[in-house]
Amino acid sequence: MNSWIISLTTAYLLGSIPFGYLLVRTFKHEDIRKTGSGNIGATNVLRSGAKGLGIATLLLDLGKACGAVWIAMLIAPGNYDLAVASGVAAVVGHVFPVWLGFRGGKGVASALGVFLALTWPSALCILSVFIVVVMLTRFVSLASIIAAATLPFFAYYFVPERSPIVISGFLFLSVLIIGKHHQNIRRLLAGTESRFGSRKAGD
Repeated sequence: MNSWIISLTTAYLLGSIPFGYLLVRTFKHEDIRKTGSGNIGATNVLRSGAKGLGIATLLLDLGKACGAVWIAMLIAPGNYDLAVASGVAAVVGHVFPVWLGFRGGKGVASALGVFLALTWPSALCILSVFIVVVMLTRFVSLASIIAAATLPFFAYYFVPERSPIVISGFLFLSVLIIGKHHQNIRRLLAGTESRFGSRKAGD
């Protein structure tokens, strides 16, 4: 039981580190929450004109979630349920960070980090779906939504462990990410969503 408490708490706090906010605050002396979509994730940091910081945000958000899973694996080797639960906790920490009043990012990069640590073949498939959709449509939000929707299917195919916790964890991540894109979905349906590379800033 102690391993669960330690792993989940560590994963949430690690996931809660708002790298996008910290990098923009440190290097540009700005609050990224007041720029573009107001999101602290890599896409909004990129659209703020800070390409280097955007890439750094992407890698750090991915890395913190990946690290949270690895820590759980070190604490309780062979406990795949705990590893998945810790990955979920890390993404929840990113989406609802305690340091920023529980208003964080959308969890896309962090979820990818979780899958890289848990099942890298699934991560590569999900990333491939994301890249293809972005290349075809230039909608990062649509690519994120579609990639998140495929997440449970790739995981179910590649992951041998299919306990209720594992399946529920993967489904929860998919629903959480798609749910966080509800405003983007409305704009996509209305035809007002901005494309990646356009001057208009969006989510």
